[in-house]
Amino acid sequence: MTNCIKMDVTDKIALLTLNRPEKLNALNYETNDRMMELLDLIEDDRSIHAVILTGAGDRAFSAGGDIPEFAKSVRKGADVAIKEFVRRGQGMTARLETFSKPIVAAVNGIAFGGGCEITEAVHLAIASDRAIFAKPEINIGIPPTFGGTQRLPRLAGRKRALELLLTGDTFTPERAYELGLVNKVVPHDDLLSEAYALVHRILRHSPLAAARIITAVTRGINLTIAEGLQAESEQFARMVATDDIHEGLTAWIERRTPYYTAT
Repeated sequence: MTNCIKMDVTDKIALLTLNRPEKLNALNYETNDRMMELLDLIEDDRSIHAVILTGAGDRAFSAGGDIPEFAKSVRKGADVAIKEFVRRGQGMTARLETFSKPIVAAVNGIAFGGGCEITEAVHLAIASDRAIFAKPEINIGIPPTFGGTQRLPRLAGRKRALELLLTGDTFTPERAYELGLVNKVVPHDDLLSEAYALVHRILRHSPLAAARIITAVTRGINLTIAEGLQAESEQFARMVATDDIHEGLTAWIERRTPYYTAT
């Protein structure tokens, strides 16, 4: 396997870098599979508490799916294309969305197609002022297949999402911020430092509580309010038996900074 995704770990944070800059970090099948493998490794590593995801090079976060590879699957028919392409992409974005440790995308350039869908799926995202976004799948005669027809309307609203999905037009990082795809737009040279600063703000708190919040939000957003409140209650109940809730309460009462052990 080539080094299609680089992983560097510093101070409890794994930096994952999509590493096909000559292909604008297009998501070929190998990259999708490697992402799933690395997320499994990170999930099981108690020393890693969060993830930052970015792209290699100066031009792209990810230009989306690897079209020449995808085209070969299409020529084999719908069943093969769904198995090899759609399920891979949907599985990866679903894994990112429901991952138990916070994931922040640092969108450093082009985020088209699957690159935009990754941005939609992760928990938080910061965009460089050089980033550019698009939902261009309609240009090759398909709908988005990594979750873009479902997550973008939930983030941006139906009509605004449909405009992007039906035109394939590019849009700016400022527009991505207005639509709720990213949390912040920053100068390009500050992108990674801003991403790390955001993660460190999260890591001040209980990693177990962060996981429970992610689970409650991810599950609840697709439920009725009553079902969502039940999911929230269940995630709270899971915290009651942990040391973290007692440390947090005691630290607040004693007016000190809480100390949380590794997950």
